[in-house]
Amino acid sequence: MSRYRLQYAPPADQARAAMSTALRTRFDTGMQRIAADPYGNGSAPIGKDDDRREATVAGVVIRYYVSRQVLVVTVVRAVYI
Repeated sequence: MSRYRLQYAPPADQARAAMSTALRTRFDTGMQRIAADPYGNGSAPIGKDDDRREATVAGVVIRYYVSRQVLVVTVVRAVYI
């Protein structure tokens, strides 16, 4: 299986930057698992489009898009309390 490159849209990148160091470390580790298998790891499709996905990573709810052609996962939203 190919490894996907991770990228973050500005709102998700801002949320990631605001995380505590400990949370960001756990989150980044979990995101590496998403990059290895964006259709697994407890993720679920949003609606009928299998490439629009949602998952919880280290307690952070994320929404992301998978670009199969260019092997990129783009996180568009990250929400945590």
